[in-house]
Amino acid sequence: MTAPGWVAAVSVETQKMRAARVPLVTLVLLAIGVAAICLSTTIAATTGSPGVVAKLGPLVAAGGWPGYLNAALQVTAAAAAGGCGILLSWTFGREFSEGTVSGLFALPISRVVIASAKILTYLVWSVLAAVAIAGVLLLGGFAAGLGAMSGADLGVVLRIPVLVLTTACMALPAAWAATLSRRLLGGIAVTIGLVASAQVLVFAGAGAWYPPAAPALWALRPDQVNGDALMVGMLAPVAFIVLIVLAWRRLQLDR
Repeated sequence: MTAPGWVAAVSVETQKMRAARVPLVTLVLLAIGVAAICLSTTIAATTGSPGVVAKLGPLVAAGGWPGYLNAALQVTAAAAAGGCGILLSWTFGREFSEGTVSGLFALPISRVVIASAKILTYLVWSVLAAVAIAGVLLLGGFAAGLGAMSGADLGVVLRIPVLVLTTACMALPAAWAATLSRRLLGGIAVTIGLVASAQVLVFAGAGAWYPPAAPALWALRPDQVNGDALMVGMLAPVAFIVLIVLAWRRLQLDR
C-alpha cells in the first residue's frame, strides 16, 4: 500500500461523496429529522399524550431540556443506525448496481486500498453527521424556548456525538453484506436486521452486551450500563473492517 495510491483512493472516494446526493441528503435528513421528531414528541408528551409517554418514558413528559434530550438520545440511536446502514449499503453496493466495479480491476490501486478509502471517507462523514445532529438539536432546543441548560444537560449533549459515532461503527456489517451480496438491498436488509435484533435484545434485558444495542443503552443509562460493554462491543466494527477488506481483496468479477 503506497502513500500516493492511498491518497489518490481517498481523494476519489471523497469526490464521490461530495458529488453524490445520497450522503448529503442522508446527513440533512438525519440532522433536521431527528430535531423535528424530538421537538414534536416532547411537545406531545408534555401535553399528556399517553402513547408518547408510554414509548419514551416519563422523563420526556417532564419537558424542558431533560425531556427533550432524553427523546433525542432515543431517536438518534434508531435514526443513526438506519441512516448509516443505508449510506454504507450505497457506498459499497453502488459499484455493483451501477456496473463500475469492473473498472476498479483495471486501476493501478489495489481493491484493499479502495475498500479502506471507502471506510475512511464514511467515518469522516460520520464525524460530520455527529456534529451536525448535536448542533441542530441544540439550535432546535433554544429555538423552542427551553431556556438555559444545566451542567447535566450539557453532559447529555456531549454524549450525542459519541452515540452517533459508535452507532456508525456498529453499522459496518451493512458494507460487508452489500459486498458479499453485490446488492444495495443486501446491506439494507442487514441494517434492518441489526436494528430489529437490538430492539428485541434490549427488551429481553441482554442488550448491553450486544454491540448494535450497546451505544444507545450506554447513552441513555451511563450510570447503569457498564462502559466496558461498549468498549468490548467496539471490537465488532474492527472485525468487520477486516472482513470488508478481505472481501474486496478476494473479489472476482465472475462471482
